[in-house]
Amino acid sequence: MTASTPTILALDFDGVICDGLIEYFEVAWRTYCQIWSPKQETPHNDFASKFYQLRPVIETGWEMPVLVKALVEEIPEEKILQEWTTITQEILLKDNLKATDIGQKLDKIRDEWIATDLDGWLSLHRFYPGIIEKIKATVDSTTNLYIITTKEGRFAQQLLKQGGVDLPQDIIFGKEVKRPKHEILRALIQKTNASPERVWFVEDRLKTLQLVQQQPGLEEVKLFLADWGYNTSTEKVTAQNDPVIQLLSLAQFPKDFSQWF
Repeated sequence: MTASTPTILALDFDGVICDGLIEYFEVAWRTYCQIWSPKQETPHNDFASKFYQLRPVIETGWEMPVLVKALVEEIPEEKILQEWTTITQEILLKDNLKATDIGQKLDKIRDEWIATDLDGWLSLHRFYPGIIEKIKATVDSTTNLYIITTKEGRFAQQLLKQGGVDLPQDIIFGKEVKRPKHEILRALIQKTNASPERVWFVEDRLKTLQLVQQQPGLEEVKLFLADWGYNTSTEKVTAQNDPVIQLLSLAQFPKDFSQWF
């Protein structure tokens, strides 16, 4: 049975703490327009909804404008779901692009947006119900809270501050640390001398949890798939049938840790 109180609670940000789908599409579209200079700079009416449905394939921000490009090229949605990694590499190769350059353009556009219209940028995000309260309760508890995200840490920190949670930068591990999430978890275990079974990691990306599961020394870390985040019904079923990964509902999340099993 899962220990009732974890030593470390590590949370992903996008799809676990914050829902920023509207902002993601907007910044992805702006970046797409800057890179590919389309004649039509207004997205079709159904582009946003398709983007939202396909958001689970994205691991890192640079992929978002590439997803827009895939939609513009009318690549079938089922193919995107099944062959996303191949599709991204084909688009990068075809247009002689680098993932790092795309990511830098997207971050710059986001930075400029924040600098010129902070209220507008913030308004396109929302925290999932009960999440902020749970974070505050965890901060005040004996459990060590960490945020591990592929988003730039400064963006996550800005959004949390707006939500009333001013977390120190050293507990937010963003894209800038340039380390896989499983390596960050291992480093946190070493830093805090925590037992792996007392480390809980909540993530909405099934592949990330599966990768953690495969790492030597991390087999006992408690892994939770946030079913309210950016994942598909197939991934939820896979998690339900996995003996290690537990499917966590939003209704469970705000409750005491003892409810998490």
